[in-house]
Amino acid sequence: QLVESGGGSVQAGGSLRLSCTTSETTSEFAVRDNDMAWFRQAPGSACEFVSGISTIGTTTYADSVNGRFTISRDNAKNSVFQRMSNLKPEDTAMYYCAARPGCRGWSTPLRSQDFGSWAQGTQVTVS
Repeated sequence: QLVESGGGSVQAGGSLRLSCTTSETTSEFAVRDNDMAWFRQAPGSACEFVSGISTIGTTTYADSVNGRFTISRDNAKNSVFQRMSNLKPEDTAMYYCAARPGCRGWSTPLRSQDFGSWAQGTQVTVS
């Protein structure tokens, strides 16, 4: 249902932009009706909240990425993005885009168990 792109390998201090949109076979899913978030998981570690954006544009970030990552949405393109700057080796992980229906409150930090739609994941490696 959700499809990601934009991962890759980069040197420390570099930047990447992750994108998340709906698959071609999903015609009814509307990003505008959903709270969207990014989570990540490094080998041997638990799933970790990274950033989130509500249906009305409220954003929230994990302390570890605040000031370096920016989440945004383009409802016309049915997409959400995460701009990652000043990347560090500890940002190395599989990154997942996730969605949940909006208008359900906004309690931070966002929890992965509250999101029902997930993309396949995209690897980000920082060396």
